[in-house]
Amino acid sequence: MIDDGTGHLTIGELARATGLTVRTIRYWSDEGALPPVTRSSGGYRLYDAGSLARLELIRTLRELGLGLDHVRAVLAGETTVAEVAATHVAALDAQIRTLRVTRAVLSSVARRGSTAEEMTLMNKLARLSAAERKRIMEEFVEELFHGLDSVDPEIRDRMRSVAVDLPEDPTPEQVDAWVELAEMVRDPEFRAQMRQVIEFNAKDQGRGPAAGRSTWFPMRLVQLAGEARERGVAPEAPEAGAILREVLGDGDPAAVLERMEAASNNRLVRYRELLVSVKGVEPAAAHREEFAWVVAALRARLAS
Repeated sequence: MIDDGTGHLTIGELARATGLTVRTIRYWSDEGALPPVTRSSGGYRLYDAGSLARLELIRTLRELGLGLDHVRAVLAGETTVAEVAATHVAALDAQIRTLRVTRAVLSSVARRGSTAEEMTLMNKLARLSAAERKRIMEEFVEELFHGLDSVDPEIRDRMRSVAVDLPEDPTPEQVDAWVELAEMVRDPEFRAQMRQVIEFNAKDQGRGPAAGRSTWFPMRLVQLAGEARERGVAPEAPEAGAILREVLGDGDPAAVLERMEAASNNRLVRYRELLVSVKGVEPAAAHREEFAWVVAALRARLAS
């Protein structure tokens, strides 16, 4: 404290009182966060007890990661500490999510022994923003249903409600699944396969089945095929034909076979598996054996 009866403090005295360096205090003062209350006759900056309290607040805010612009705004009363803190919490959350994705990408690369090219692709796709990931899926679904107003509403709603995004703390396996899924839905060949399935559904709806029938129908086939397999009924056996007639009625077996083959190919099954993997839920049964039994039974019926 300068011995002039004013109680003023020099930068050196502030440094000794707070443990901060003279250089740091001088920088904050130069930046306008800690203006001197006056100057000595020799031109040196002088501060008071209020400056000391202000300095402690500046240090606290800086240790919390606030930039000097925000610090000055708080000190000037232009914003509150709570408002600035809320802004920084959101920013930190975004940084943490990015770091978690980066960690998962690197873990996946280490586990798989990926090449530099694969790592670049994985990092690019995995670090897309949530909005960008959502846009990829929305564009995919919109293309599938474009111009097909007669699609079963239940199927349309289910597809449009698919919200595929990486969780906040993804596993390497989820990163792998997301990358594969993003590549798949961008593949024109896969889009064409999915479009064919949707077009089949639109044609069926055009003939007037009730909404939801396209969901009920394959599940009913799966149920009957599962029961037949448990009883040891071969697809080519006469009893298999009776099982198919129970569901198909007077329907055309050739048309059903075409639809079954389109909807149960390996890439579509893989697409469904990737969806549940990214979401981190237990995979639903793919019913590969049951669908294979139905396809074999339809082929046998058409060949007879």
